[in-house]
Amino acid sequence: MGSFRAATDDWAPVERALSSTVQRTGAVAAGLYLLSPDEPVLNLVTLCGVPTKTVAPWWRVSVSAAGPLSEAVREGRLVWVGRQEDMARLYPNAAAGLPYQFALASAPLAGVRRWGALALVWTQDHPPSLTRRERGHIMTSANQITQILDRAPAAWSIPTEPRTVPLQRPGPDSAQIGLAADDLLQRLPVGALGFDLQGRITYLNDAAARLLGRGTDSLLGTLPWQAVPWLDTPVHEEHYRAAVFGREPIAYTASDPSDRRFDIRLYPGTSGITALISPSLGERRADAPQPHITAAPDTPPAAAGTGRIHQLIHLAAALSQTVTVADVIDTVADQILPAFGAQGMVVSAADASRLKIIGHRGYDPRTIARLNGLPLDTDITPAGHVLRSGVPAFYADRAEMTRTHPQAPSVSDKQAWAFLPLLVSDRRVGCCILSYDHPRAFSAGDRAVLVSLAGLIAQAMDRALLYDTKHDLAHGLQQALLPVALSTIPRLDVTARYLPAARGVDVGGDFYDLIRLGDTAAAAVIGDVQGHNIKAAALMGQVRTAVHATAGAAPGGVLARTNGVLMDLETDLFVSCLYLHIDLTEGSLHLASAGHPPPLLHSAGPPPRTVVLEAEPGPLLGIQSCTEADYPVTTVPLPPGFLLTLYTDGLVETPGTDITESVTALCHHLDRNAGLSLDHLADSLLHHSAPQRTRTDDTALLLLRSR
Repeated sequence: MGSFRAATDDWAPVERALSSTVQRTGAVAAGLYLLSPDEPVLNLVTLCGVPTKTVAPWWRVSVSAAGPLSEAVREGRLVWVGRQEDMARLYPNAAAGLPYQFALASAPLAGVRRWGALALVWTQDHPPSLTRRERGHIMTSANQITQILDRAPAAWSIPTEPRTVPLQRPGPDSAQIGLAADDLLQRLPVGALGFDLQGRITYLNDAAARLLGRGTDSLLGTLPWQAVPWLDTPVHEEHYRAAVFGREPIAYTASDPSDRRFDIRLYPGTSGITALISPSLGERRADAPQPHITAAPDTPPAAAGTGRIHQLIHLAAALSQTVTVADVIDTVADQILPAFGAQGMVVSAADASRLKIIGHRGYDPRTIARLNGLPLDTDITPAGHVLRSGVPAFYADRAEMTRTHPQAPSVSDKQAWAFLPLLVSDRRVGCCILSYDHPRAFSAGDRAVLVSLAGLIAQAMDRALLYDTKHDLAHGLQQALLPVALSTIPRLDVTARYLPAARGVDVGGDFYDLIRLGDTAAAAVIGDVQGHNIKAAALMGQVRTAVHATAGAAPGGVLARTNGVLMDLETDLFVSCLYLHIDLTEGSLHLASAGHPPPLLHSAGPPPRTVVLEAEPGPLLGIQSCTEADYPVTTVPLPPGFLLTLYTDGLVETPGTDITESVTALCHHLDRNAGLSLDHLADSLLHHSAPQRTRTDDTALLLLRSR
C-alpha cells in the first residue's frame, strides 16, 4: 500500500475519535476509509463494532463504484440509506453484495485534501430518516476526524488489513456479579458461548465444550470455525455475518461429522454475539437437505466464503451494465482490481492469431507496446498458451514464473500473476491478466472465484466487442455522409457540432450542411431522419444529395423536390428538415420548414435579443406525395451582426420537460453568451442543453454569424 508523505502509525487519536463517534451517534459499527495516494480507491483502515473478516470483501472500494461510500466522496456530501429497500433502489450493485437489513450513513472527510469517508452502520430498528441532531453528530464526528488527519506531522500509511478499535461501553464491573453469572451459565443444560466483535470465543460453559467436542482451553480465544472443523462451512459464516450486520437473532440447524443435529441460535449485541447450542429436538426427515460437512479437520474449504460470493454477485451486476469495451475495461480496473488487491491488469483480445491489448492499468506504456501484438504461440508470457488451452494459470512469485517462461519476469516489475482465459462456449475471446506488486499465494478459494469471474468478464467482453464493431460501422457511415468541412462564405462565420446519442443507442440520421450560392448568398440546411440505425444514416445521405441538387431555388421548392425523391425511394422513414436561403446583400432570410424545430435569431441590439423564427411548417418529408405537399416560405429581415442557431430536437427535448420551456431557456442562454466565439458558444449550448441527463437522441447544431 502507499502513503501520503512519511508514514505514521499513530492511530490512537483516530481510534479514540472513531469509538467516540459510535457512542455519540448510537451506531453499532463504524469504519474509516482513506483514499490511496496513487489510485482512486478507498481503503478501510480502521474498524469499530464488527469483525474485520466479516467485511473483508469491502476493504477496498473504487471511488467510481456505484455505492453510498463512493458517492459521498465524489460529491462531498452526507449520503444516507435507511433501508435495504432503499439500497436496492438507489444502488442495486451494492445491494447485491450486501443483502442485509441495516441502515448506513457515509460522510466525506475533506480538509486540506480529500482524505476519504466515514461509514456508520445502524440496525434496521433505526427510523428510515436521520434527525437533524443525528446529522449534526455525524458531520461533527467527520470534521473531528478530518482535523486529526490534517494535523498529523507525517503521512497516514495504509495498512494491508484494517485496524480494529475496541468498543468501550460503560457498565458494572463487580467480581461478585461475574461469579454469579458464571455459576448461572454453568447450570444451563444448553451450550452457551460468548463471542467478541472479532468472532473470537470469550466465554463458554461446560455444556458448550461437551457438545462441540473440544476442551475449554482449546476453544477460548479462537474462532469457532477454526477450532471446530465441522463448523468450517459457508453456512456458519453466512449466518454469523447476517447476525453482525442485521443485529437480529438468527436460528438454524447444523450437523456434526457423526450426523448429530444441533439447533444453533445467535443473539447479537453491542459488544459481541451470544450463541446457544443444543441437540436438535425435531426428528430428522430422510429427505431433509443436509448442511455441507468438511471431509477432515486439516482439509481447507474448497469453495469461497459467502463474502466472496456476495462480491461476485456485486461484480456480475456491474459487468451486466457495461456496453462498450471501454466500459468493461473500466469496470474491471475500478472494481475488480481493488476487490482482489491487484495492482495491474492487461486485457487482450484474440485478433488474427495475435494478442491485441484492448485495455490495461498499472503498466508502463513501453511495456504495453512490447506486449501488444504478440503471436498466440508466444513463449514470452503464458497469455497465448492460456488462451489456446483455456486453462487458467497462477504464478505466486517471479521464481515460479521463471521456471516456465524465463523471459516473462523481465517484461515488468510485477511479482505475482493470475492469467485468466476469457471463453464463451468454445470461442476464445481473449485473456485477462491480474498482476501484483508483491508475491501472492492463490488459495483454492481464490482460484475458484477468479475463474468464475473470468467467465463473467468473457460474457461482457464478447457483447462489448460485438457492440463496438457494429457501432463503429454505423458511425463511420454516418460521419462519411456528413460534410467534411463547411463551405466558406465571405462575411459569414459558421461552426457546427454533431453529438451522438448516449451509449446503447445505434447511430442516427441527424444532418446539417452549408451550401455556397455566391459571394453574398448561402443555403443552410438541417434535418433529422427518423430512427437510429444504418438505414437512417443511409437515407440521411440521400436527403443531403437531393437538397444539394436543387439548392438555390425557392426554399419551398427545394423541400418539395426533396420530398419527391423520398417518395420515389419508397422508404418507410420520415424526415424533418429546415431550409434557409440567406441573402447578405439584401439582409434577408427566406426559410421553409418540413416539421422541424424553428431556428433562433439573435440580434446584437441594443438591447441584445433572441427570438424564435416561427414559420408555418409543411409536412414531414416522405409522408405525402409531391403533389399534395406544400411548404410555405417565410421571409425575415436580418439585422447587422445577426446570429442564427439551427438545431435538431435532441438539443431541446427532455422526457418530462415542456419543449417550449426548453427553447425559451435556450434563448436566454444565447442572450447571455452570444459574445463568445462560435466554437465556445457551440460547446456552451451543448452543455447547457443536458448537463445532468442521459442523452437519448442525436443532436446536430449549426451556428451562423455575420461579420
